[in-house]
Amino acid sequence: MQGRVVLVTGGARGIGRGIAEAFLKAGARVMIADLGASGSSGSSGAADWAYDLAGTGDLERTVSEQAALGEVRATELDVTVKASCEAAVAATVEAFGGLDVLVNNAGVVQSGRIEEFSESDWDRIFAVNTKGIFLMTQAAIPALKASDHGSIVNTASIAGKKGVRRMAAYCGSKFAAIGITQSLAAELAPAGITVNAICPGMVGTAMWLEHLLPSNTVDTDAKDAEFTAAMERTIPLGRPQTIEDMGDAAVYLATARNVTGISLTVAGGYEMN
Repeated sequence: MQGRVVLVTGGARGIGRGIAEAFLKAGARVMIADLGASGSSGSSGAADWAYDLAGTGDLERTVSEQAALGEVRATELDVTVKASCEAAVAATVEAFGGLDVLVNNAGVVQSGRIEEFSESDWDRIFAVNTKGIFLMTQAAIPALKASDHGSIVNTASIAGKKGVRRMAAYCGSKFAAIGITQSLAAELAPAGITVNAICPGMVGTAMWLEHLLPSNTVDTDAKDAEFTAAMERTIPLGRPQTIEDMGDAAVYLATARNVTGISLTVAGGYEMN
């Protein structure tokens, strides 16, 4: 990865931040793209979401903290808007002279009984988790074709391999992400572009700690402790997954020359297939 260029969507926090850091440590130059100002207001509707999404402060903080690891920059991005996707790719090419790896990591989750689930929440989940992959990939293909080893890594989920109650929209969007990954792998193989997906298990990000974790406490440390204890009981390898685990997986998939079309489960043995 030395000197290669990576664009990570949803890279300001959580799994995306871990992926960006892993690529920087591997010697890559990284563009972190996330909601920025629209994380609290704007066309994305992020202000009304079930948990806080990344904002400008998160972007600035991540770049500042990761600057010691290598060459990293940031750009604002809403993956549901075609022009925004095109602008993020253009900013990356302008900053670094090209693009070798696109990591489609941006994603959102919402849960609830299907008869009570709102149409707007359903549409937003699919807009971010599936249409976002389409728009970003479409924008990035010309630059990836110019690379000597273009690669796309999509963040799917173990929820894309097995349905879970009260999670129809999220599971559906992640099943779709895996299908899109396989289709793109077949379509882009003649251009030498590999396309793979990561399927994270349980990672202590905002999705889990602020939304999915059944907890009544608002204390961050208590939530972390509750989450870790629950994962120790649930996961065969005895610990929750980390953002560093996901970064390791992303770097592997981006550098494996003869691996394409796979959906790599990183879940400590919780999901086996």
